[in-house]
Amino acid sequence: MDNAPVGPDAFAERWTGVLASTGFVALDRATLTARVRALTDVVYAALSTDETTHEGDAGPDFDTHAVEKVGTALVELSLTSAATLAATTRLFGELLAGPRLPALQAALASGFVAAHTERVFRDQEAIRRAALEARRGAEAALMASEARFRAMFTQAAIGIVITDAEGTLLEANAAFAAMFGYRQADLVGMSAADLRFADEPAAMREPFNQMTAGLRDHYRMERLLRKADGSGLWVDQSVSLVRGEDGAPRFMVGMAEDITERHILEERLRHQANHDPLTGLGNRALFTERLAAAFALGDGNRVGVCYLDLDGFKVINDSLGHDVGDELLVAVAARLDALVTAPGRMVARMGGDEFVVLVESSGGREELVGLAERVLAALAEPVSIGGHRLSVSASVGVVERSVAGTTPAETMRDADVTLYWAKADGKNRWADYDAERNAREVARFTLSARMPAAVESEEFYVDYQPIVRLSDGELIGVEALVRWAHPEFGRLGPDQFIGLAEETGLIVPIGRWVLREAAGQARRWRDAYGDRAPWVSVNLAARQTEEPTLVADVATILAAADIPASAIQLELTESAIMGTTGEPLATLHGLADMGLRIAIDDFGTGYSNLAYLRHLPVHAIKLAGSFMEGLRGLPAADPADSQIVASLVSLAHVLGLQVIAEGVEEPQQADRLAAIGCDSAQGWLYAKPGPPDEVERRLAVPHAPARG
Repeated sequence: MDNAPVGPDAFAERWTGVLASTGFVALDRATLTARVRALTDVVYAALSTDETTHEGDAGPDFDTHAVEKVGTALVELSLTSAATLAATTRLFGELLAGPRLPALQAALASGFVAAHTERVFRDQEAIRRAALEARRGAEAALMASEARFRAMFTQAAIGIVITDAEGTLLEANAAFAAMFGYRQADLVGMSAADLRFADEPAAMREPFNQMTAGLRDHYRMERLLRKADGSGLWVDQSVSLVRGEDGAPRFMVGMAEDITERHILEERLRHQANHDPLTGLGNRALFTERLAAAFALGDGNRVGVCYLDLDGFKVINDSLGHDVGDELLVAVAARLDALVTAPGRMVARMGGDEFVVLVESSGGREELVGLAERVLAALAEPVSIGGHRLSVSASVGVVERSVAGTTPAETMRDADVTLYWAKADGKNRWADYDAERNAREVARFTLSARMPAAVESEEFYVDYQPIVRLSDGELIGVEALVRWAHPEFGRLGPDQFIGLAEETGLIVPIGRWVLREAAGQARRWRDAYGDRAPWVSVNLAARQTEEPTLVADVATILAAADIPASAIQLELTESAIMGTTGEPLATLHGLADMGLRIAIDDFGTGYSNLAYLRHLPVHAIKLAGSFMEGLRGLPAADPADSQIVASLVSLAHVLGLQVIAEGVEEPQQADRLAAIGCDSAQGWLYAKPGPPDEVERRLAVPHAPARG
């Protein structure tokens, strides 16, 4: 084309750039360029005719329709902005020439505007139709929704009611009216408050008040409402708020389901869960709940507990049968229930033959003590069951305290401890909680729990107290006394833990350890002092004599220490040795046959049977220290005590037994004992129990003074 300053390819490239910069086309650059190249061909074809009538006339062959389609094509590419049309027209003027250029630009603009107008119209029509269809759909949906709600409202099995924002009933369905015993028409105009009981807790009304104030949109609860006849109706109630366009409360829709039968069943199950099926009393769970509630009253409140256990109930069960035992428990429960009738009190069966009385707001210790005494008195009256006239007693633990600084669990723990005290003190009595006694019991328990580890960790050690011959003051023996170096309580004497060791059976390993230590020490003294070495006396508990391996254990220890049996003396208490029969007696004979000395400790404190003593393998008796009081020098010796000691010494010698006096503290006592004929003595006059080196200091000096 002669009148175009640029070729079609260059023009198409420039036009593509103009279109991309003035609008958005969802095409990649290559595709857009190809489309524009096709439009360029149409433009160049329109400009190619040479026939003109005069300058500026487009001529008869100019294809206006084809150029208008170029404008339409731009709109179809979504290039609909005025900037696109202006930039294209300007580009045509800059790069194209010829008399037909103005007509071409006009045709392009005409096609662009017509296509753009048509597109706008189509879009508006589409929006209008969409809006119309949406409106029709919404109206149809609303009508369908209202129809469904009306059907549900009318036919629902649950009660439905609509109120205004203040709670005035506007409409109620048949189920709601039947549920409350009203006609539907009678419900209209009533207030929701008319369906509540006047004594309903204020907290139950708070959600409704919040809803009428617009502070919440929904609530659900189980509550007791009032029927037309005044009776109660348990319902599961759900209420929703309907707001107006301004957001203010307009209506409330409430739904109620009758749950009375379910509530009755739940109450029955709850009662069964909280009450003892045999006696009908509250059980442990209910008591625990009530005790916790008493503590929740605040630090100013005081609580009291009487925890009781029937004495000897197992004997009744075992001898007369469990049926009689159950009837007895029912009778006891009835008496306790009749006794505890005041508000704020309850009696519960804790299990077995244990009962507990709770005073939720106690007036003080005297109130609980008085209650415990009335309980014991009420149970003392015999009970006739199955042809048997049964007498029953109880042990009662009493705890009364402020709730401040303690817990329900601690209170019951202390009540249990106190009940144990009442039984230990003789039964058929009450015992009051004593913090000091409890501290001692806790300490005993702590010692008992620690004792096994103490044996393993060698916390025990042995002190030795000299035993001297009264005729010349010579050191002839020592008593081995075990001590405990407790990491928390410090040095403990045997009186603080030996009883516990006997109760728990740990006296066996402890006694074995003491004997091993004493035998080892006896070996060291024999190596150092030869014939001047003292024999060692070791205490033997009654529990140890019951061990079938005791004789073998002692033989093993003596062999390991390489000492003769005569180097060891074993001491048993008078009460233990006098009751020895059967296997324990055979064990004592076995020990004596090995050559060990057997001595009776604390002789004279029990009921001595000297005739029986003749048949025991005993070599010596140790007079109890209580006899020494009567032998003191000031103001004068007690003639009775002197005569008793003289008689015991004389009888012992007749039986061929040596006599050792314990607890000698004054020279006058030693002198009188020597005059009576007592063989030897030990006590603070000579030395307190101490480590082996204190004994060795005496042994190091031949014929050292025996008295300290």
